[in-house]
Amino acid sequence: MAEMIQTDVLIVGAGLAGLNAARILNAEGIHAVLVDKGRSVGGRMATRRIGGGLADHGAQFFTVRDPEFQTMLDGWLADGLAFEWSRGWSDGSLAETRDGHSRYAIRGGMNALAKHLAQGLDVRVNFKVEAVAHVDNVWRITAEGGGLAHARAVLLTPPVPQSLALLDSGRVALSEADRRALEAIKYEPCLTAMIVVDGDVRLPAPGAIQRPEAPLSWISDNRRKGISDVLVLTAQASAVYSQQLWERTDSEIASALQVDLLPIIGEQSRIVEMEIKRWRYAQVTSTYRARFLMAEGQPNLVFAGDAFGGPRVEGAVLSGLAAGRALAAALR
Repeated sequence: MAEMIQTDVLIVGAGLAGLNAARILNAEGIHAVLVDKGRSVGGRMATRRIGGGLADHGAQFFTVRDPEFQTMLDGWLADGLAFEWSRGWSDGSLAETRDGHSRYAIRGGMNALAKHLAQGLDVRVNFKVEAVAHVDNVWRITAEGGGLAHARAVLLTPPVPQSLALLDSGRVALSEADRRALEAIKYEPCLTAMIVVDGDVRLPAPGAIQRPEAPLSWISDNRRKGISDVLVLTAQASAVYSQQLWERTDSEIASALQVDLLPIIGEQSRIVEMEIKRWRYAQVTSTYRARFLMAEGQPNLVFAGDAFGGPRVEGAVLSGLAAGRALAAALR
C-alpha cells in the first residue's frame, strides 16, 4: 500500500543535515518527518558489511572547529560512540605530514552516528521522492510507487542538483537570484572500493594514507581503524581518476584499482572480494555563502546540507541545525 504522510515539515534526505534539523524541530514541538530513498539513514555516513567485516565507504572521519559541534562531540566521546582516530595522515612516504589536529571516527562505523541521531525521529526509508510541488498553499510531495506527503514546509537536503530536479518535476519556480545561487554550487564525484584482503597490507600508522594528488587519494584499513573484525580496505579515487573511470563497468573499475593497490597489498596477500560504490556528488567544491537558503517567493521552502554549512561532516550538522531553527521560527 502506498505510504501517505501528513506533517508540519517534510525533510527530504535523512543524512546529517536532515537528522539534526528534525531534532531541532521536534524539540520545538513541530512535527517533522524525514524521508529517504535509501534503506537506512545516513547518506554519505555510510558503512557496509562485506566479507564478514565492515567498511566505511562514504565519510571516513570528521574534524571539529565550531564550539556547538564540539559540545555535541563531547557527548559522543563521553558515551563511547566517537573516538579520536588520528591527528593527521601520512602520504605513504617517509615524510611526516601529520598536523596534530584531531580526526574522529565512530565505533561500529560512521553510519552508527546517523542511527544514533535518528533515535526518536519519524523516519521513512525506501521513500524515493519524484516531485515536490506547491498546491493550494500546501507542499505536495509525490514518491515512486504512489507515496504521497502533504506538509506546511519542506526542507531539501540532497545534493543541490537533485533537489532542483525535484522542484522542476513539481513545476516550482524559484527566483532568478536563488536559482543562480543554487546552480553555482558544484560537486566532484568519487569512486570508492571496499576490498576484503587475505593477508596483510602496507599502511603506516594508524592504518591510512591520504594523497590528494594520487589516483587513489585515500586508502584505509577498517580493521586497524577498529570497526571491522577482518581486513577490509576502503580506497577512494581522486575526482580526476573517478571521472576517467566513471562510465566503466564495476568489473573494469575493480581491475584498474587492483593495479593501483599493488604497492599496498603486495604479492604475499590476495584480494578476496571487492565492491564498488559510485558517489556522484561526493565532494562540494563550490559552496553557498550561508548555512541554509530559504527560498524567496516560496513559503517555507529551505535548502540545507554540506553545500551550505561547509564540505565536511561538521558543515552538514551545522547546516541542519541552522535550517531547523529557521523553520521553527517561521512556523511558530
